[in-house]
Amino acid sequence: MHRVRDALVLIRNRLDRVGVLLSGLCALHCLAGLLLVVGLGLGGGVLMAPVIHRVGLALAIGVGAITLVMGVVRHGDPLPLQVGAAGIAFMAFALFVGHGTEEAVLTILGVALLAWAHLRNLRHSL
Repeated sequence: MHRVRDALVLIRNRLDRVGVLLSGLCALHCLAGLLLVVGLGLGGGVLMAPVIHRVGLALAIGVGAITLVMGVVRHGDPLPLQVGAAGIAFMAFALFVGHGTEEAVLTILGVALLAWAHLRNLRHSL
């Protein structure tokens, strides 16, 4: 029984780390995209493609749902799940405001909240 529990904790920890990495990459994508498109007029078609945002949101929902729910079950602290869900909501809302500063702000706020939730989950497992 301990092996199964330890394996699940290991999987959750790895997915939490992936979640933090994806959040960082998303924030970098938003900032770089804004700088390149607005500042230099480059890469708008590729960097601002809606498919990138939809895939990123789908990954955030998938990884977040698995790790944050597992975290609550494991350590009993609902705060990471609540904050992570708020982050995902900001990211989802960003899909509907159109490209630009508003979208970047909402997305960066969302990924920051989600990254914090993943880090809190990791801290609980130490």
